[in-house]
Amino acid sequence: MPSIFKRHLPWTFILAVLALGGSWHRMAQAADVPDTIAQRVAACIACHGREGASTNAGYFPRLAGKPAGYLYNQLASFRDGRRFNAEMTAMVRFMSDDYLREIAGYFASLDLPYPRVATGSDASAEVLRRGQTLATQGDAARGIPACTACHGAALTGVQPGIPGLVGVPRLYVASQLGAWITEDRHALAPDCMAEVGRKLTTADVNAVASWLATQPMPADPKPIAALPAPLPMACSAMPGR
Repeated sequence: MPSIFKRHLPWTFILAVLALGGSWHRMAQAADVPDTIAQRVAACIACHGREGASTNAGYFPRLAGKPAGYLYNQLASFRDGRRFNAEMTAMVRFMSDDYLREIAGYFASLDLPYPRVATGSDASAEVLRRGQTLATQGDAARGIPACTACHGAALTGVQPGIPGLVGVPRLYVASQLGAWITEDRHALAPDCMAEVGRKLTTADVNAVASWLATQPMPADPKPIAALPAPLPMACSAMPGR
């Protein structure tokens, strides 16, 4: 720096100029970040894992590859008060329908590998058998349809609005089924899962969640295009799930 500036300019001014120069440098670096949907949803990684592909050891659900209609419905439910999570509500409360659809479409388009399923389970063989029966056959005496009746024979979900149940953390499945029982989670009317949830016991929830957590991912883990037969009456409200 020329000596004239050292003699006549106060150090506070010089430091301010240097600090401003650093700010300009950081702003220039920030301007280089591409404004893409992938960059804008990067905050989701903190909870849901890399690009929305969580592990089976955590609580937060996988987003990658889920049906776009389902993901949009859930984002809208957090925004509109049908689902309750402080962090999710804060993130989406001011987002438009179009933006939520863009986010949902991005995660639905991702095709990422699933983590290896844990081979062991803390649940007893009896509990696992009960979970398998409910998931694949239901309980006709209590009016509970099989999970496969709505979520597909391989339980990978159905387009455009029914999620897969395999490859989802056990704690998450159990907590969401519990939320239907306690009426802490809602969907657009007619609310099919609320009708099913009211018929489940806590033992049912534990059994189903435990059995689902032990199921390996099929060769094709993507949601199927459509069910081969009509949905059960209790699950006829697919768009609102």
